Amino acid sequence: MDDFLDDGVLLATHRDGVPLAPEHGFPVRLVVPHLYGWKSVKWLRSVEYMVGDRRGFWEERGYHNRADPWNEERFSHQEDPGAGPPLR
Repeated sequence: MDDFLDDGVLLATHRDGVPLAPEHGFPVRLVVPHLYGWKSVKWLRSVEYMVGDRRGFWEERGYHNRADPWNEERFSHQEDPGAGPPLR
């Protein structure tokens, strides 16, 4: 939730005053710049509030659950043992 509410995070519908084109995320795109943009969503369809963490599509395929660029968190093998939700 802290990442979603960060000052730099955007739910974008326009770029430079022009509505987003389908290839750029129309109708709404999530932009999370402080996480390399890795956790950004090009075509946002819904927002789900969860009380616990679970791995998403890319995290299930080996990407880091947090993806903090300042800590070079790229892949799940870099996570500390027990950090983040288990892989399914």
